[in-house]
Amino acid sequence: MIGVLLLLAGLGVLGYGAWQYWGTNIVAKQHHAEEKRLIADAWGQGKDGNAIGLLRVERFGKDYEVPIVRGFSDKALAEGVGWYKKGAKPGQIGNFVIAGHRVTHGEPFRDFLKLRKGDKVVVETRKYVFTYKLRNAGDKITVPFTTSWPLQPVPDPDLRGEPPTEPLLTMLTCSELFHTDNRNVVVGDLLKITDKADPNAEVDPLPAKKEWLGL
Repeated sequence: MIGVLLLLAGLGVLGYGAWQYWGTNIVAKQHHAEEKRLIADAWGQGKDGNAIGLLRVERFGKDYEVPIVRGFSDKALAEGVGWYKKGAKPGQIGNFVIAGHRVTHGEPFRDFLKLRKGDKVVVETRKYVFTYKLRNAGDKITVPFTTSWPLQPVPDPDLRGEPPTEPLLTMLTCSELFHTDNRNVVVGDLLKITDKADPNAEVDPLPAKKEWLGL
């Protein structure tokens, strides 16, 4: 009887592991596709959807495109890449922070450690396209999951409490089940803002307190 129970327990653990590693990826990628469809529908109507925009990283593949959704909840991170709502918005002076899984839940940051200094990260919203240039490679900064400086307005452990003066991007990996309790971090500088209605227009970085209307 004990042997049967141990066998069932083992099968349960294997099944749970299989679900986490493969099942959640299948479901999450379906969510990604649905979110992208909803974004297209909303933008076509001149509205903002649940997702705030689309993320493109050429290092992750020419066809890589993942929705950026509000918050770091489990639900949000299963639907795309999560946006830290207390931070800056795309293109604003401050720290625009996004996070995603390297394994499970769609693996949007699966190739995070392949990122290199100088890589471009593109964020498209309803009205604008923001291009950031990375300061560091994806495998250069690893911090414990509880480390908070990447969420600061100025993402630097020595500049806690300092007011932001430039628009930055911080990308984080999530702590992964059966994998690691650490995060990898990259920081990027805003290179340019393109107005989708007038691609030749020069757009200045958006003030930190500007009302966000369909960026």
